[in-house]
This record gives sequence, C-alpha cells and structure tokens, in this order.
Amino acid sequence: MSGLYTALVDDAGLFPPTSLHMDEALARNRRDLERGNPVLTHRFLCPASRLDRLRGMDYRPRRIGLIMDMPELPAFDDLPVDLVETPLPDGTPVETLADQLGLPDEVRLFAEVVPPRKMAIDVPDGVGLKVRCGGLTADAFPPVEHLGVFIRFCVESDVPFKATAGLHHAVRHFDPSLGVDRHGFLNLVLAVCEAVEGRDPVPVLRATDVGHLVRLARAVPEETAKQARRLLVSYGSCSTSTPLEDLRTLGLIGEAQ
Repeated sequence: MSGLYTALVDDAGLFPPTSLHMDEALARNRRDLERGNPVLTHRFLCPASRLDRLRGMDYRPRRIGLIMDMPELPAFDDLPVDLVETPLPDGTPVETLADQLGLPDEVRLFAEVVPPRKMAIDVPDGVGLKVRCGGLTADAFPPVEHLGVFIRFCVESDVPFKATAGLHHAVRHFDPSLGVDRHGFLNLVLAVCEAVEGRDPVPVLRATDVGHLVRLARAVPEETAKQARRLLVSYGSCSTSTPLEDLRTLGLIGEAQ
C-alpha cells in the first residue's frame, strides 16, 4: 500500500453527521483496532466535554485526540491523549495559545484556523494547524482557492496540519442536499503532493475526474508522498469504513486492507 494512505483517517464517530453514542463509537473503534487496517490511525477523537463519559467506559482507545469544546482544558494525564485540537481565537497568536494551554511535550497542539485569501501567521515549532473542509451547511465548505492558500502556506512554511469535516468521500462531488461541492480526501492528499512539488494545488482540489485523480495518485514519487504525509498528519472522518471502501473501489489499496 502506498504511504500516501498510511495512518490517514482519525475516528470521528462521535461527531456529526454520524453522531454515534459513546458506547457505539468505542465498540467500532475496538473492532477497527482488532482488524488493524493501516489506513486508520485508530485515534479516537473526543470532545473535551465528554472526557468524563469516556473515562466511565470499560474500553479505552489506544490513542485519543482531544477536541476542545469548552473554555478550560480538562485534566487528561490518565488517558492516552496525543494531540489537542482547538480553535484559534481571533487576534490571538498561535504561540500565545500554546503558552496558555501548556501541553506536555508529547501532546501536539493543532490550532484551527479559517483559511483566508492570504495567510500571514507565525506557527512555533511543534505546533500544527487545523482546517475545516466542510460541515452541516454550505457556507462551512471553504472555496478551493482558500483551501489552496492554506495548503501552500503549510508546505512553504513547513507546518504540519490536520483536516476535519466534510471529507466524506475520496473524490470531490456535488451534494444536492446542501447545494455545494464536497471536497474529496484524495483531492486533499494529492493537492499537498502538488504543493510539495512546487505546483498550484487548486486544480487538483477542484478535479472531479476519477480516472485522472487515480493516475495522479499512482504516479506520486515516494519522496513526495513521504513529505506530503509528514505535513498532512491525518483527517477526521465520522465513518471509518467509507474511506477504505472508496480507496478499494479506486484500486488504490488492496481488498485485504
């Protein structure tokens, strides 16, 4: 399997639109871990407000990504938290946010930003950014031009990033229920590869030709894939099966994976 897809998908089963109950989400995470598919990180994304509920369950995920949805950072020393994702308040420097949270060295901070037409932001070493690629309404989906600006910034500034929301399928497609084009996770991965090689990521973000995207994916050099995935850490998906099904259908991973 190409390194492009290794440890790509975080488990966001608690979040919309799937919105599983805690026991259902943990049961799925456990099944996924037992199956050991290499595309999945098996990192369980959990809102900070539901951490106590998680503590009360019999099963503990192997890795936890803490999603801040409350003013104060809860204690998590007893849990395998390896990253914290939190919105970056308007006007707050990323370094200030990192200092305020005071995370242990082994826990990475990802500050969520809204990609503008231009990005001018200082990101200290050891901190990453997070971009939202969709949501429950059409206006939650950033234009490809804005997402392209974000990707170019991260590549040129050597800033790791995570993505979340809206990446339900591999290839960009129209969603008639929202009246919007949904970004594809394969488009996103390949757009990072394009930026790594010094090209504009926007055309690939906009592409809907499945055959073209598959050919691009198969032609990505190993070193480009390695650099792209060092920067694109992972993305959160409310489904852990759909990404695998899509990659199998496209012939980009084997049936056994």
